[in-house]
Order: sequence, then structure tokens, then C-alpha cells
Amino acid sequence: MEEIPQNYADWNPWHGCTKISAGCKHCYVYRQDALYENPQASSTCTKNATFSFPLQKKRDGSYKLPYHSFVYTCFTSDFLLEDADEWRSACWKMMRERQDCTFLFFTKRIDRFLQCIPDDWGDGYENVSVGCTVENQDRADYRLPIFLSLPIRRKLIIVAPILEKIDLSAYLTDQIAEVSVGGESGTDARKCDFAWILELRRQCVENKIPFCFHQTGAHFVKDGKQYTIARKLQHEQARKANVDYNPYDDKRLF
Repeated sequence: MEEIPQNYADWNPWHGCTKISAGCKHCYVYRQDALYENPQASSTCTKNATFSFPLQKKRDGSYKLPYHSFVYTCFTSDFLLEDADEWRSACWKMMRERQDCTFLFFTKRIDRFLQCIPDDWGDGYENVSVGCTVENQDRADYRLPIFLSLPIRRKLIIVAPILEKIDLSAYLTDQIAEVSVGGESGTDARKCDFAWILELRRQCVENKIPFCFHQTGAHFVKDGKQYTIARKLQHEQARKANVDYNPYDDKRLF
């Protein structure tokens, strides 16, 4: 059987968000907007011109979003943001119509999930993956019990930006497709200690959950020594650490 090529795409139906927890303090979206001298854009949720991107077509009638794309969804906001409630139902319909594509979104508002899903959600759309973001033990202990109780086909735990040593052992069940961990970027970034990364990896290996170290952050601590890492190198340096773990090839989502 011929392997279907994987395309990757970004879809940001709206832009802007409200900070709700410690991980939001130095949000990269706010920082990017400030660079373009538009700091108010980050805290004001606005609908983007790319809102209907999954269904937009070219002159030849083909989709602008290629078939079988993996779509990073709403990465300049939060898909469950209250301010976007009036627009979300249309997004669910587009996801359902483009069942050939896989959509992934992260959220810090997992406690709003049940009031945000469409009537036909059931056990979850086959083509929608959800990442619950946590940054410290407090948010992990609040959000992850909720996350595990929800009807979602593919669940990821996103520990980013990691702000302290975290114990996820109680939440690493066979529902979790992957744990992905990263430090904080930006000049004001809080430190990311490699010991925290290795501890989470140990927990994942012990529970046979795929693990990914996706970003070092700007201020990376290893063996007690702090390094300042340029933004363009943070993903590369995380990969070079060679600590990713994946016992089940078919469970790795990105």
C-alpha cells in the first residue's frame, strides 16, 4: 500500500488571548505582537482572515489546505477561549468536513471543554487531537484529572513552559498519546532545568508513554550551569539532547 505523504500547516482562526496562569506570564504571542508595535492585539481576540482556511479553494477548485495535512490549530490564541465562543462552532464544522486532515490544538482551558464541543462530538472526532498544557504541579493537579475524564480520541500532555519539577505519574495512563516538554523562550524567560526534563522522561519510560523534549528555552540549566540559548537554536538543541522516547511508533503525533 502506498504511503500517503504528510503535509503540515498552521491554521489560526482567531488571534489574541487572556493570560490565566503562571505559564502565560511571558507568552510568545504577546512578545511577537510587541515587536510589531501592536501590544494590544495579544489581549484582544479578533477573527482572522484565515478563519475559513480549511475550506478555502484555489482557482482550480482544489483546497488550499492539502489533503492529509496535519494542522496546528489556533497557536496564537486558545481554541477554548471564552471570547471566541461565537466562532468555534463553525470551526468544528470545518474540522468535520475535512476528515482527511488531522487537527491539533493545545489549551489551558480544559475545564471549558464540555461546554465548547459540538452536539455530534460523541467520543470525539477521529481527526482531532487535543493537548492539555500545564506548567507547574498546581496546574497539572487541577487540569489533568479533568483532561483524563473527557471524551477525546487522542490526548497529549504539553508541559510548557516547564517552570519547576513536576510529577505526572498519576496521570500517565494509556489514554495519553505523548508528553511533550519545553522551556520558555524570550529574554525574560524563566529557567528550564535539564534535571526536570530527565525526571519527566523517567516517568514516561516507566509508564511506556512517548516523550518528546521539544525546546530548551532561552535559559537552560544543566548540571548546575546555566546556558543562554538563541531562539533559533532552542528546538535543535533539545533534539541534540537525544532524550526522546517512543515505544509505540503509531502513537507519536508530531
